[in-house]
Amino acid sequence: MTEARCDALIIGGGPAGLTAAIYLARCHRRVIVVDEGNSRAKWIPRSHNHAGFPDGIAGDDLLQRMREQAERYGATIVTARIDSVAQNANDFDARGVGITLSTRSILIATGVENRRPSIDAAAHRDALDRGLLRYCPICDGYEATGQAIGVIGADTHGVAEALFLRTFSDRITLVANEDFELDASDRGALEGAGIAVAPSALEQIDFSGEHVTLRLADATEMQFDTIYPALGSDSNNALAKQLGVELSDDRCIVVDTKQRTSISGVYAAGDIVMALDQISVAMGHAAIAATALHNDLRKLDGHTH
Repeated sequence: MTEARCDALIIGGGPAGLTAAIYLARCHRRVIVVDEGNSRAKWIPRSHNHAGFPDGIAGDDLLQRMREQAERYGATIVTARIDSVAQNANDFDARGVGITLSTRSILIATGVENRRPSIDAAAHRDALDRGLLRYCPICDGYEATGQAIGVIGADTHGVAEALFLRTFSDRITLVANEDFELDASDRGALEGAGIAVAPSALEQIDFSGEHVTLRLADATEMQFDTIYPALGSDSNNALAKQLGVELSDDRCIVVDTKQRTSISGVYAAGDIVMALDQISVAMGHAAIAATALHNDLRKLDGHTH
């Protein structure tokens, strides 16, 4: 695709972007989804908390089903990257390598990226597939029930994740990813929950065996059934910044109850919006955003009372 015009440009083809595409295509809107193929949902070996799939579903499989559904109703899905967006008097221009689009509205569904431990890509994928590495205790804490769990990250976020995981196991150890001194309040909370604290910071992670081996700076070795990196995430907000969209302190996009951003004609859904990072939440955002977008265009076209 070189040049095109559409009613709605959706940037990001994860669960939020694809849900919005389905809704808008079924409203007979000209919809183009531009997606780099880096949705966090692709990391999911098998999700067991997504309603309607009691036996679970792999993230890739879910995305493929959603793409097929969006295309069935007329949405166009392009594998590419949008590098720049600009607002004109009545529309927006979006450009990337080999792609130039003019659109009446934009829905940003670019998500966030987890901060990973220092692991090469192949080992990272293999560890996820084997359940040795996990990122979302809300999604898969149940699968770690009773296991020896290591939580990497000794700041407030790491402490909070370790305490949350106490719901599922009484064998939890917090391991600092770098030298960090816990305050008395955090140490008291961990001690009260029966959560151990590793004696020194993390130096190396080894996924080669049946269990995860963590080697610490003081040469201690610890083994776990699974580990949760609690290192935070980074919002993919570069395009939102270009447009001048209002961002929250953690750099997520601020929206109203209809998923409208501070810029007229620009909407946002999914993990790029400050909310619970869950597929079901992203899909709910998308349904609201797509409906509001469609109705806002109807109003502009004089099709409302």
